[in-house]
Parts: sequence; C-alpha cells; structure tokens
Amino acid sequence: GICGSDLHYYEHGRISDFIVEPPFVLGHECSGVVVRAGDAVRHLKAGDRVALEPGKTCGTCEFCRTGRYNLCPDVIFFATPPVDGVFQEYVAHDAALCFKLPESVDAVAGALIEPLAVGFHAIRQGQAALGQSAVVFGAGCIGLMTYLALRASGVRDVTVVDILANRLAKARDLGARHVVQAADGDVEARLSDLTGGRGFDLAFETAGTETTTRQAIRLVKKGATIVLVGYSAGGELKLPVSQILDKELTLKSVFRYRHVYPVAIQAVADGLIDPGKIVTNTYRFDDIGRAMAESAANKAEIVKSVLVFD
Repeated sequence: GICGSDLHYYEHGRISDFIVEPPFVLGHECSGVVVRAGDAVRHLKAGDRVALEPGKTCGTCEFCRTGRYNLCPDVIFFATPPVDGVFQEYVAHDAALCFKLPESVDAVAGALIEPLAVGFHAIRQGQAALGQSAVVFGAGCIGLMTYLALRASGVRDVTVVDILANRLAKARDLGARHVVQAADGDVEARLSDLTGGRGFDLAFETAGTETTTRQAIRLVKKGATIVLVGYSAGGELKLPVSQILDKELTLKSVFRYRHVYPVAIQAVADGLIDPGKIVTNTYRFDDIGRAMAESAANKAEIVKSVLVFD
C-alpha cells in the first residue's frame, strides 16, 4: 500500500526530523510470501503468506516492558529514515512480526492490515462499545479504516464527514449510516440534527485540521471521548479548552498501534471487514514511478493506491 507518509517523503524529502538521503526505499504496508525462515522459527515456513507489522522495538525499555511497545524510543520502522522500506522484492524481518494470513485473506487485504491496525487502535483508545454513536472526521484511508473497525466492533450508528464527495461516496459504499459533506451548508447543524441535539458519544478526528477538531469538541455530548488520529500539517492547533473542561471530555491520541494485528486479521478472515474495498487505484510494481507520481498529484481523487507483484 502507498501511505500518505510515503507520499510526503516522496514530495518533500522529510517528515519532521526524519530526512531522506537517497538512495532510500519507501513503503511500510505490505503482505508477502515467506521465502526462507530462520532455524529457530516454528510458526512459519516457506510458502506461508504473511502480513508484516513494520516496527521492530527494543523489548527492554519501560514502554516495551509495559506492553506499550508502539511508544518505544528505539523502534526500527520500515521506511522511516534511515531504515529502508518494503517497496522492493525481498525484505528480511523479525518472524515475530510476520503474521500468517488465513486462506480467506487475500494479498491486498493483507497489505492493508497495517492501516486497519491504526483504525482498531483508535477505537480501542476510544473504548468504543455496542450501542454508541460515533462521528469520524475525514474519509481518507485512515478515516475509512476507523469506520470499518467501528462497524466490526458493533458500533453501527456512525457518521462520516469529509469535504470531498468521492470519499463520502466510498464511505457510503462501505455502509456508513450517514455521510455529511463539510462544504455543503451548515455542517454542525446537520450533524447535531443527526443526534437529536444530544451529541455523539465518540468522535474520531482523522483529518488533522483545527476546524474539524473544534467541530468534534462542540458536537460530542458531555463526558464523551474524542480520539485524535490525524496529524496537523502545522504541528499545532488552537482549541477551546474551556469547552473541553465544561463538558468534561476525554481526549485520547493515537500513535501507530499495539497488539492489534491478530484482531485485524481475524476481523477480515471472518468477513466483518473487507479493507480492499477502499482501494481506488492498483498498479503493477514495475510501474511504481507512475504510481507515486499519480498518487501524489491526485490526492483528492485517489483514496488508496496499492502496488501488486505479478
């Protein structure tokens, strides 16, 4: 899969303090076939199809030892400089981070387990539960994956908000109960009407904008939880803290994921989720140059691009 971070590195050569120094291989969303397993590996063999969790952690820091390994300061993560990524024919990876795919999970779905894991981690952070109402701001890849994770977890009353009609059409195709185009009229009034003025139990902000984060704060009910998933382009937001205090809101954040790959794979295997449905563009691996150029130039039209090997 081609991730937004791949496109950012492709266009700008850096993300924060991580700077690309060519030659460098991008990509961290992948599935593949085991060619050779180490002598001590017992759960995998040559020919097994696997999804790769891309971050190898130290295992000894306070975060690893308390189960929050996604916060490990010494993580080695595919396509985070200086570590090469998976846009190549072969990679070597820790067997513990290679998850065998059931026959019912195809290669494309296997590659998309990675962004789906972000969605599952987001709903875990929000403690999503059956019977709740939720709003997802942003219908890009991560927003749609968050929506799918909510649906698979029994949260049916989900509203998806975006400014782009084609992304909302994709959300509707995936079964979203309500979709709201942010550029069309008074979006807050329409969202409020959907809850009868009561407000949402949960909000997931995946767009990374100040506008949508403020809307989330205003539109959730008292005591609700807001999960911040999207990164702000500028790195900072100005928010109405008094409203957060008055409503006693809980704000949670998401950094990648932890302990969710098996859950995400099982949800796909059980037919609860088909992540492949978010794919809008498929390219042969040999056409990777065109794939990157078109994906970067057409962000508004392309929801998700994937690369496939013949």
